[in-house]
Amino acid sequence: MSVWDRTILWGFMVLLAGAASAGVNYSDHICAVKGSTVTLLCTFTPLQSVRQNRRQVLVEIVRVRWCQNHLICHGTTPSVYDSDSENNAPRYKYLGDKKGNCTLQIADVQKEDEATFRFRMEANNNAAHYTGTSGVNVTVSDDRPMMVNSSSSGREVRAGENVTLYCTAPCTFHQLEVTWFKDDHALSEPGPALQLGPVTAEDSGNYTCGLRNNAGTRSLPYSLHVEAEQEQEGGSNLSLVVGVVCGVLLALVTLIMILCIIKRKWSAAADKDRRAVGGEVEQKRPDNIYSDVLPPTEPEGGGDRQETGRAVEEVSYVSVQFKHKNQDRPAMEAEDTIIYSAVASRG
Repeated sequence: MSVWDRTILWGFMVLLAGAASAGVNYSDHICAVKGSTVTLLCTFTPLQSVRQNRRQVLVEIVRVRWCQNHLICHGTTPSVYDSDSENNAPRYKYLGDKKGNCTLQIADVQKEDEATFRFRMEANNNAAHYTGTSGVNVTVSDDRPMMVNSSSSGREVRAGENVTLYCTAPCTFHQLEVTWFKDDHALSEPGPALQLGPVTAEDSGNYTCGLRNNAGTRSLPYSLHVEAEQEQEGGSNLSLVVGVVCGVLLALVTLIMILCIIKRKWSAAADKDRRAVGGEVEQKRPDNIYSDVLPPTEPEGGGDRQETGRAVEEVSYVSVQFKHKNQDRPAMEAEDTIIYSAVASRG
């Protein structure tokens, strides 16, 4: 094979490779809610070079376009976005570039946006122009209400938990500009997700959401009830009552112990006083045995003792005192026992 033939073959292979590598990849079908913002994800692969005058010439993408319902999107075909135009509709924003990203964003989706959108790239060489004919289909849900879902399994949650409410549409969306309402009062939190927590009783109420630019999409109320606030308060009150009762019982036990100690001290002091009084009484009473002997009775006449048929008895009384050994008995009970003994003697 000659050098010329090899050059032709190489150029043909490069041309085929460049042509084969051109393409556009779209996102899946999109269901958009009227008034919402959606993003049409898109990537493209341009031709790297084309064959011109028996040689390969590198190409460069100089223009990008998006069209509705047109298979090729070329020439004078109306487009929703054209990089060469300065009069593009403000609702359509090109987020891509001329290198490989062709993403398009549509804000405030309207019913006329329900169409098939196609992307076209144009290079500095007509041979490198390319349109992705498959396109991406967009359907628009007209004035259908939104729905509120919760991260919680039920509509009753406990105080202190974290709850997230989600504003969802009947169909898929990418970006949703919504307004949240609680008991018909607008909230300042934007976005499709409303985070609440830790929740309190004040978070209980009816929550709704809707598209910011479309009041017809207002959802049905979602009733959120924060329970166990009173139960927790009751638990706190119960703990307080238990604490008070325990405190009172502890105070009573302490008081009883103090009274017992005082009573013991009083009893010990009383016993000491009784022992002291008993000792004084003992010291005052004579600790001896005494006897009283009465002399014989004299006759009245002062003469000699009469001798009668019966003898005159002489009586003597003896007092004997016994001392008790038990010193702890009261003074009244500790008095000495006196035994009187009569002794009679005959003259």
